[in-house]
Parts: sequence; structure tokens; C-alpha cells
Amino acid sequence: MKNLVVSGASRGIGKAIVLHFAKAGWNVAFCSRNVDNLNHLKDACEQLNREGRFLGFQCDVSQAEEVKIFAAAAQDFLGSVDVLVNNAGIFLPGQVHAMSDEDFDSMMQTNVYSAFHLSKALIPDMKKYRVGHIFNMSSIAGLIAYPNGGAYNVSKHALTGYSKTLRDELKAYGIKVTGIYPGAVLTDSWAGVDLPEERFMSPEDIAQTIWDIHHLSPRTVVEDIVLRPQLGDI
Repeated sequence: MKNLVVSGASRGIGKAIVLHFAKAGWNVAFCSRNVDNLNHLKDACEQLNREGRFLGFQCDVSQAEEVKIFAAAAQDFLGSVDVLVNNAGIFLPGQVHAMSDEDFDSMMQTNVYSAFHLSKALIPDMKKYRVGHIFNMSSIAGLIAYPNGGAYNVSKHALTGYSKTLRDELKAYGIKVTGIYPGAVLTDSWAGVDLPEERFMSPEDIAQTIWDIHHLSPRTVVEDIVLRPQLGDI
């Protein structure tokens, strides 16, 4: 069996990724702050894959030490990591020039530093075995700023730069790095919005995209991929 690690995995896109790979027979280690969500997701994975092994780990990814502890636990549990999805993220609206220091720091730590710390911990083994695929979940906001996006725009642009740099550094080791740039996906962050479900992309479509990209031949990598609702941005 192959092994997957996902951060921010108990809801939305992260949850869809975990379930997609579990159903396909993979072992998965995933983290979230919410213990109940973790337990429910672990149960769902075990129903889909009776032979698989699943680790749900409580972790606040805005805290570097907690991310490092999760990385160590995931590596110890799985033994090796074939795919890492840095999915954890937070959105707090507002103008960046008027935003509190605390909100700015929170988004940078969650959206950027968590990917840095988790990747840094898992990359040495990937380099050792010359195999691995890292997906960084950015956003359309990582390509263009949008009104009231504030520090979210900044953090996702930073994650874009991180993905491109990591891709260049790791290509000689056979490790792939892919930046994912989705538009509006129907997750809890859009709760209460007066729009039909069909106006959004589904989390399962993002999970399917990651699955398909990973299963290209070793000679090919998708460096960046943009996904938008068929009718455009919301």
C-alpha cells in the first residue's frame, strides 16, 4: 500500500482527499484541531478500506511545534510518505493595511508556515528514496488579489512562491511539487451564501484532480493547475 499525509483534513477539500485515497486502498495520516471530526473521518476511512491504516492526529497547524510532532507521528505510523498534501488553511476577510497583527500572523502561520514545517520534516526521507509528490493547496488568491482578501491574498501568494521554489529544489531527486489553485469550492467557508450548489466546484473534484495528477508517469509533473467553477469566479 502507498501512504498519504494530509493537513487540515477533517472537512471540505481535505476530507474529500483523505476519503478518495482511502477508498483507493492507501494508508493515510491526517490532522485537524477538531477531535470529533478526526474520529468520524477515521471511522469513514475504515469502512471504505478494511485493510488500510489510518491516523487521525489532533494538531493546530499554526503552531510550529505541533506540526513537527504530527510529522514525526505520521512518519512513524506510515513508515514512508508517497504523497503529502499541505491543505490546511484559514481565511479572515479584511484589508491588509488595516488588519490586526494577530490576524495577519494567524493566516501566515496557518497557510504558509505549516506547509514549510510539514514539508521540511518529510522531505529528507523522500530525498533518500528519490520518490514523493508534494501538493500545496493555494487558491486563485495565490495568483491574483481580490477585494477584501487582505492577508489571505498575501499568504496564498507566498505559498505560490514556496511551491515554485520547492519544485526547483527537488526536481533532481525525483520528487514532484504541484501547486493547486482552486476557485470557489463548496465548503463550510461559504456557509450562508445565497447561491445554488451548482455555482460551486465540489471538494471531490479537487480530490480527483490530485489523484489524477499524481498518477501521471514519473517523467511528467503538473507544476501548477487552476480550477474554477464553470461560470467563473464568485
